[in-house]
Amino acid sequence: MKRQIRIKVGSVAALADLSDTKTAEVIWQALPFSSTVNTWGDEIYFSIPLKMGLEFGQEIVNSGDLGYWPPGSAFCIFFGPTPMSSQYQIRPASAVDVFGRLVGNPKMFKGIKAGERIVVERA
Repeated sequence: MKRQIRIKVGSVAALADLSDTKTAEVIWQALPFSSTVNTWGDEIYFSIPLKMGLEFGQEIVNSGDLGYWPPGSAFCIFFGPTPMSSQYQIRPASAVDVFGRLVGNPKMFKGIKAGERIVVERA
C-alpha cells in the first residue's frame, strides 16, 4: 500500500511518498502532528513526538529526502547543502534514517524561515 503525506508550512504545500521501513511506519502511525521549523542550510527540521533509534542510518542524503534524526527526535526535509555538506554531497549533522521522498521540486522549501508553523498529515 502506497502511503503519502502532506506537508504544509507557510505558502508551501507538498506531498511525499513514505518508504517501506519501520521508521516510516512509526511516523505514519503518529500522524498528524505540527511543530515549529528550524533551518540548517538547505534543510528544515522540527521536533516530532517520537523517540526512536536508527534503523538504517545514512550520513549522505539526496535533495528531496525526508529523514528522521534521533538526537533531536526530528523530522528533516533536505533540499540542498547543509553546513556539513561537501561540494557534491548533502550531509546531515549526523546519521539519519531516510524514510520518504518529496514529490515535486524540493527547492519549494527554500523560502521557509525558522519559527514558521509546519503541519504533517496523511494525504
